[in-house]
Amino acid sequence: MPINIYADEIETPVLLIHGEKAHSRYFSEDVYKKMKGNNKELLIIPGAVHTDLYDHMDVIPFAKIAEFFKTNLK
Repeated sequence: MPINIYADEIETPVLLIHGEKAHSRYFSEDVYKKMKGNNKELLIIPGAVHTDLYDHMDVIPFAKIAEFFKTNLK
């Protein structure tokens, strides 16, 4: 099931991370807009493409991910 169909039903915290130049960036932006509540965040990584977030350790926002988990996984 595509997440965008049910995005407005998600109640748990969500962190969406996408590269600025990723071909699928629109997907996270659309889902983010559809989600309700204050427990959502969209993080766009400047200059990154989709695969940069898989294998370029210097591009992956590890600190932000850890902060998000620490704040929201209680």
